[in-house]
Amino acid sequence: MPLTATLARVDADLAAGRVPMARQRLRGLVSSYPNDLTLRRRLAEVYRLYGEPAEAGRWMYLEEDRNAEETSSFEARHRTPQERMRALAWRGPESLAPSKFAVEQLTAVRTACSEALGRPVDWDSIPSAPDDEPDAGTGKFSGFLAGAGCLAVVLVMLGIWVNGLIALFR
Repeated sequence: MPLTATLARVDADLAAGRVPMARQRLRGLVSSYPNDLTLRRRLAEVYRLYGEPAEAGRWMYLEEDRNAEETSSFEARHRTPQERMRALAWRGPESLAPSKFAVEQLTAVRTACSEALGRPVDWDSIPSAPDDEPDAGTGKFSGFLAGAGCLAVVLVMLGIWVNGLIALFR
């Protein structure tokens, strides 16, 4: 569906009080057009209707006239640069941003993420696995225990099955 037709549906949804549907449509549009700040602004407005300052701050993060409380709420929810990069859902180089402020914000987040990881990252290869986090690896022992538990369950089930086969052919 074309952008203008979807935006018309968003307006109709909002007028009819179907805020969740409007939010869903706008999320889809932002996913399809991640570099369109107007769509991000509209999505932030919908999240304000929900009373979600962190999400409003997320989608207004690249706007110079953003609300400081919403921005702080977003930054508190997404504490690391890696989390912020993923949350901002930008694609392509910062130069695609339509304003100087947005370019500066995107560059600052990407640079902080690169420094935190100790290697260069870009918006098309955002670290998504928790293993990329600096404090990753704290759950290796619990992962080992979970794997060992699963193996034990599989071995017990196999033993029961083999025992059943032996009993069947006796």
